[in-house]
Order: sequence, then structure tokens, then C-alpha cells
Amino acid sequence: MGRESFAIGQVRVRPGSRKDVELPITRLVTGGDVSLPVQIVHGKYDGPTIWVSAAIHGEEVMGVEVVRRLLATLNPKHLHGTLMAVPVVNVLGFMTGDRYLPDRRDLNRAFPGSPRGSLASRIAHLFMEEVVSKCELGIDLHTAADRRANLPQLRGDLDDPRTYGLAKVFGAPVMLHAKLRDGSLRQAATEAGSMVLLYESGEAMRFDELSIGTGVAGIRRVMAHLGMIEEVVEQPAAPTLESRESNWIRARGTGIFQLECELGDMVESGRRLGRTSDTFGRGGRLVRADRDGIVIGLTRAPIVNAGDGLVHVAQITSTDG
Repeated sequence: MGRESFAIGQVRVRPGSRKDVELPITRLVTGGDVSLPVQIVHGKYDGPTIWVSAAIHGEEVMGVEVVRRLLATLNPKHLHGTLMAVPVVNVLGFMTGDRYLPDRRDLNRAFPGSPRGSLASRIAHLFMEEVVSKCELGIDLHTAADRRANLPQLRGDLDDPRTYGLAKVFGAPVMLHAKLRDGSLRQAATEAGSMVLLYESGEAMRFDELSIGTGVAGIRRVMAHLGMIEEVVEQPAAPTLESRESNWIRARGTGIFQLECELGDMVESGRRLGRTSDTFGRGGRLVRADRDGIVIGLTRAPIVNAGDGLVHVAQITSTDG
């Protein structure tokens, strides 16, 4: 007996096929409809159902390209299980390059949402009902916030053995234990019984091949581990570093910041990471590492104020060898 068709919204997708689905969100003042775009890749053979999502913050475009390239590698006639691909969750923010929705709400603080709440709450509810409720695992793709950059890293609950195992399989340069944030997709999905891996890499409104390639390869490794695809998947270039704690080194004063480190640098406590000074180069103040670790994030803003995060350093617990 073959697999059943996959139901989403008012649509059913036959085994061994793929289909684009538009889930209605709202109507613009001009009368045009806004929908959540989802592509269902419903495998011919039985297997797990997972989702991959991106652009829950509208300016975080890197993940959209990861989803696009991932889909290009999949053949539903050979796939075991089902992939729900949601390249743009915050459709309205994505169209304007804005992190937030038009009402300035952060969609990733609106989960699990409500069918009668704010626009953010309604989108969150739609995503939970039509995507999360059907899946046992989700991979959510993010980048750094505006004027920051992140090293490819996998975040999740590393105290959960299955999450820990899949984080190692993903093979990002760093896996970071991350607490759940109230209102986030990861918190709501976890409470609903799904496991979530959060991939962070790159910069807002930018594509870069390291972030994209690491994301596509990592998702494919997870899918291969789950038995969804059979293709030989390239292994990571280096072992994954594990971190249980990370902190931003912050500016102690206002000035122009000259960065003297890069993403992925291994630093020792006391190492010089940069220097702040005024517009004439006077009043220089050195910025030094206050712990040993690896640089997983940094600012791209040359002008900083006291308290601004400059360099994000993760302390290394162990190496996945």
C-alpha cells in the first residue's frame, strides 16, 4: 500500500511529487492578497516530516538562498518522508527589507500566536497550525542582526540528547547551547513536541557562499542521518566545536572602532581585538578579549557607542572528534 497524500490548507500533495502552496495571511490596502509560500516535497517512500524555514526576520535573506539550493537537490521520487520548505516566513518584512512587520512587531516573539490577535500573532498561529503541527523536526535559518556578522553556528538545547546528536551531524563550525526565548518559534515548537535546530550565519541583506554552503550541506547531512536521502553527503571540513557559554565584549566608550580580528579566530584572554578613538584618532582605547574562545560574531559598524557589542566570543567546552 502506497503513502497517503499530504494535506496542507485546502491542498493535497501526492506521494513522489512536489507542490507550491499559498497559505492566506492578509489583504493589502490595495486589495492584493498576501500569502505564506510553502513548497511541499512529499517523498514516494515513508519517512519523517520536517520543515526548513527562513526570513522570520525580513532582512535575513541568506536562509532564503539556502532553502532554494536545498530544494534543487531533492527528487520527491527518491525521497523518504516529507520536507516542508518555507523560504520566507515574514513575507511583509521581506518585501521591504525590514526585520519587523509593518506594525513593528518582531514575529519571532509572537509564537505560538492566535487566530484573532495582531498580524504577527496571526502569522505565528498559521505557521504553528499548518507547518509545525505536522513535523517532528524543524531547522530555522537566521543571520546576524543589522550591521553584525555571524560565523556559521548551530544553536539548540544541547542538554537534549537527540538535539545534541543532530547538531553534531549538521557539522557547523560551532554548536552553541542556547536557552529558549519567550515567544520564539523554537520555544513554541519545542512545547508543541517538535525538535528545532537554529542555524545562525552571515549578515543581514547579504549572501555569502560560506554561510549558504554550510547551511545546505548541514541540512542534507541531517536528512541523510534521518534516512530521508541516500546520496553521499560531504563531511565537514573540521570537527564541530561545542560551547556552553558566550558573551559579547562591549565598547567601554563612544568612538570609531577599528576591528583587529575575524570570524573564526581563536583568541586568548587579553588578546587585542581592536581599538576605539575619536574622529582625529585621539583618545584611543584598546579592546581586548576577556576570555579564551572563538569569535562567533562581530560588529560591522565603525561608529560605536558605550555598551555596544563589538565581538562575540564563545568559550569552547569540547571538540566533536
